[in-house]
Amino acid sequence: MKLVLVLSGLFAAAGAAAAPAPTATPIRHLVVIFQENVSFDHYFATYPIALNPPDEPAFQSLPGTPTINGLTPALIEHNPNAAKPFRLDRSQPVTCDQDHRYTSEQRAYHGGLVDRFVDVARDSADPGCDPKLVMAYYDGNTVTAYWNYAQHFAMSDNSYGSTFGPSTPGALNLISGQTHGALPVPNEVVNGTLIYDPDPLYDDCSHGHKTAFTGRNIGDLLNAKGVTWGWFEGGFRPDARTADGDAVCTAKHKNAIGEEVTDYSPHHEPFQYFKSTANPHHLPPRSVAEIGHAGPANHQYGLKDFWDALAHDNLPAVSYFKAAKYQDGHAGYSGPIDEQHFVAAAVNRLEQSKYWPSMAIIIAYDDSDGWYDHVMPPIVNHSDDPKHDVLLGAEMCGKTSKNAYKDRCGYGPRLPLLIISPWAKQNFVDHSLTDQTSILRFIEDNWRLGRIGDQSF
Repeated sequence: MKLVLVLSGLFAAAGAAAAPAPTATPIRHLVVIFQENVSFDHYFATYPIALNPPDEPAFQSLPGTPTINGLTPALIEHNPNAAKPFRLDRSQPVTCDQDHRYTSEQRAYHGGLVDRFVDVARDSADPGCDPKLVMAYYDGNTVTAYWNYAQHFAMSDNSYGSTFGPSTPGALNLISGQTHGALPVPNEVVNGTLIYDPDPLYDDCSHGHKTAFTGRNIGDLLNAKGVTWGWFEGGFRPDARTADGDAVCTAKHKNAIGEEVTDYSPHHEPFQYFKSTANPHHLPPRSVAEIGHAGPANHQYGLKDFWDALAHDNLPAVSYFKAAKYQDGHAGYSGPIDEQHFVAAAVNRLEQSKYWPSMAIIIAYDDSDGWYDHVMPPIVNHSDDPKHDVLLGAEMCGKTSKNAYKDRCGYGPRLPLLIISPWAKQNFVDHSLTDQTSILRFIEDNWRLGRIGDQSF
């Protein structure tokens, strides 16, 4: 039976050919580099045209580079928001964080008018932060690595967060397609659906509000089929333990502007919300050979474990790869320069590995940070929570269908998506509609896992 792969449009025609078991395509090893808080326009607004000032790395596009749905000169000059979009340069490698809450993002899109980004930022901007900053974007003189990946591999200009909201909903949609089924947390879990960023219950390094999820995630499906996998995150390996053996995660690094940032973020680690896939005490694997398999680490690892597995020819079939916070791209404490140091170093090592001929690397993001993007997302899932759904004003986000879970209004904002692989189409822009859970669907189909179910996107 030939499986339909949601991301197949970004792969070369040869990638659709039949492949021997155990995968439905020639992709035998998938690495998902999951970064933080970038809208599509924030990194690709003027692709493939960069300003190329004399003091920054120059970018020149290849002949035949396709156009994208980006910012036109007319939309820059006659923008419906209270400020025009404007370019940031490499002198601003870290910026203020924007408002990217579930309700705030809906308000910014204003039912398709896409005209309230500055207004939302003005209501929520931190002291000293200009609300006009929300309209800013970088070009190929700063996000040079990403623009070059787009030149030599494939990208999408029509991919979205599965729902509106911040990091944790995006991370959960990546691995389960589901933000419903959470333990109650005031103002963060509503109608049983998570809309904000409480930390995972099953994690020694969590603080403040905590929650856990029922149901299944992709790890459960991979385990059931005996497919090796792992989540590898910066700072996950504890730097100390309490007398009771609990993990302590306080390691720090300095970002591009010299600020110290704690490496590990519990609410960026989605598998820790599920008891079946959590590693509460951050236990290490007993050996390199165990990485990707059942063991005390329960498929949750630090970044060093990923490189150890690669060096010992033990790379799992499915790997999620997550930077330490200072390199994850999240505005407020990271940014494009730090982020690209991490991503480019990882891609270079993977391209030189024995696995490269059958590998795909997906670069994806958890949410938009609230950064302006001019495309109104298609609303494929409705919700009518009168307190939290405001996309359509009095109509909220459409009407929740019978027995459907509330507070999953989506799709959310448009996000970058790149495919780096010997099987990827070259200098190609895919315009077909995808979302974060298209990655999940690809894994389900490629390893013939079946479906998660329970209204998973």
